[in-house]
Amino acid sequence: MRKTVLAISAFLLLSTAARAQDEKFKALFMYNFTKYIEWPQAKQSGNFVIGVCGNASIVPELQEIASKKTVGSQKIEIKEVASSDDPAKLHILYVTEDKTEAVDGFVGKVKGKGVVLITDKPGLAEAKSGINYIKDGGRLKYEVSHKHLSEEGVKVSSQLAQLGSAVD
Repeated sequence: MRKTVLAISAFLLLSTAARAQDEKFKALFMYNFTKYIEWPQAKQSGNFVIGVCGNASIVPELQEIASKKTVGSQKIEIKEVASSDDPAKLHILYVTEDKTEAVDGFVGKVKGKGVVLITDKPGLAEAKSGINYIKDGGRLKYEVSHKHLSEEGVKVSSQLAQLGSAVD
């Protein structure tokens, strides 16, 4: 019995550590995406706002980046967002896998508003989002939809898709 409890505890500890590492990489990816995306002129002043809808375990990682980095001359601000919120003032909206059902509601709200919609479930870049995190062989990667990013009202360097996977 004791060995089973220890084995389960070790598994949970390793799973938690792996999740934390994934969140760190997702946050770093998200910051690096800003180097390859140009937002509309109206969004190039004030704070650069990243919204997170869903599991907020990435928020501390994003706040760590925000405390040290900027996007151009804009300070980074992190907000937790509910599915009922209006994301129009955001620059990036990250919808975590546990809130995938909220993506449909956000798609129409971000279209043409200069908000990059980032998701975390296989197939969503093809269907709805501009950028989607995926796992490939146990490694975190991302997909890019130029079509959806264009509909969101941002300009994207072709290098972004070269570093990830283009879906269109």
